[in-house]
Amino acid sequence: MIKRVFTQVFAVVGAILEKDGKVLLVRENKTSARGLWNQPAGWPDVGEDLIASVRREVKEETGFDFQPTGLVGVYSLVKGPDARVEATRHAVKLIFRGTFGGQALASNEEIQEVKWFAPEEIYAMDSSTLRDLDIKQEVKDYFAGKNYPLEIIRHTLSK
Repeated sequence: MIKRVFTQVFAVVGAILEKDGKVLLVRENKTSARGLWNQPAGWPDVGEDLIASVRREVKEETGFDFQPTGLVGVYSLVKGPDARVEATRHAVKLIFRGTFGGQALASNEEIQEVKWFAPEEIYAMDSSTLRDLDIKQEVKDYFAGKNYPLEIIRHTLSK
C-alpha cells in the first residue's frame, strides 16, 4: 500500500495564454527544471480555490493579470521515478484558457525568461527543452477549441 501524504495538493493549475496565434511559455529557473520551457503553472496552496490559484500562478510567473474563462482540459501526467522523493511523480493538471492584460515580466527568481512561441515550435520541442511533453497536447487541445465551463469546478471548505 502506498503511504499518502495529506499536506500537499497533488494537482497543478496552468494556463495557455495566446496572442496572435502564439503561446506564452516561461523558462524555468528552479533547480529541478532549470532552463526548460513550461506554460505558466504551479501547485495550488492547500485550501486555495483553483481559479484563484491559476490567477496567482500566472501573475507570479508572467506579470499578467489572468482571468480564466474556461478549462482546456484535465491531464494526468505520470513522470518516472524521482530519487529525491523516492517515488513516481503523478500530477493531475487543470489547464485554463482566459483573457489577460498588464505588463509582462522579463524574469524573476522563478523564471529566467518569458517568450511567445508558434504552436509548431512547441510541437518540435523535446524533453531537453520542454518541461512536460503533455504541453504539446494541451496546446493542440487549446487550438482545437476545447473549452469546458468553469462551473464544472467546485471548491468546498469542509470543517
